[in-house]
Amino acid sequence: MRTFAKRLSITAILVAAAVLLAPLSGLAADKELTVGSKEFTEQRILGNIMIVLLESKGFDISDKTGLGGTLVARKALENDQIDCYMEYTGTALLTFLDFEEPITDPQECYETVKKEDLKKNGLVWLPYMSFNNTYCLLMKKDQAKKMGIETLSDLAEAVNKDPDKITFALNAEFYARKDGYRPLQKAYDFKFPRNKIMKMQSGLIYTALKDGQIDVGLGFATDGRIKGFDLVVLEDDKNYFPVYNPAPVVKKATADKYPELSGIFEALGEKLDTEAMTDLNYQVDIEHKDVKEAATEFLEGAGLL
Repeated sequence: MRTFAKRLSITAILVAAAVLLAPLSGLAADKELTVGSKEFTEQRILGNIMIVLLESKGFDISDKTGLGGTLVARKALENDQIDCYMEYTGTALLTFLDFEEPITDPQECYETVKKEDLKKNGLVWLPYMSFNNTYCLLMKKDQAKKMGIETLSDLAEAVNKDPDKITFALNAEFYARKDGYRPLQKAYDFKFPRNKIMKMQSGLIYTALKDGQIDVGLGFATDGRIKGFDLVVLEDDKNYFPVYNPAPVVKKATADKYPELSGIFEALGEKLDTEAMTDLNYQVDIEHKDVKEAATEFLEGAGLL
């Protein structure tokens, strides 16, 4: 009888424990998100940073990073195939919200996109990252120093002084677009001679700069090859280029369900600056480090894990 009573007591304890734990496990299982990204290196890094960070906060994450281009990622969010991905403010402003003119102030661009995307599409922009992956003009570091060129105004002065001295490379899209090369010339009051302009694919521009085949090239501000090839970004001292700060984007229902997301990504945004993102791109593209490993090491170093 005593053995039976003991077994009964143990059974009662186990049942009580199961009842108490059931709501907790239900809550844990309910914290589920599917994180996506576009297909290029920086986006895959951003996606993995979100995954590792959210998992550390108790979320169960499904990984759908590397989906495709801008329109593919956006549609995946709109169609509930993913719950969250990082989009760039300038991209949303011009591509999804159909603004005619770019905004060059980061906070103003973010606030505009945040307001309009919620009003028109029911999408919530969480706090943005402090780095800006915009267009930039690049030179080899030693050559820029030798020529005394630090800013785009310095470059304009050098071009106007000796138009045949400097060769410039850009891609066909930037040459043609309305916020591209021609307005840039007007903003800084300079003009390269036609025989000093070379059109090539974006990836080839970095190699051409490294090998000394060109003097100035169009690039993106957080590309890992800037560090890998010892290049320097010329300061856009007149703030011509649009801003492209990334921010996590979710549907309003998701933001309402998980209000803690705002604080999580605000802390991340303060740490993920241009230097940090450039270094992460360098680790993956130049050193061939695993994307998730690079993301985890960054978060640990930033004190976010």
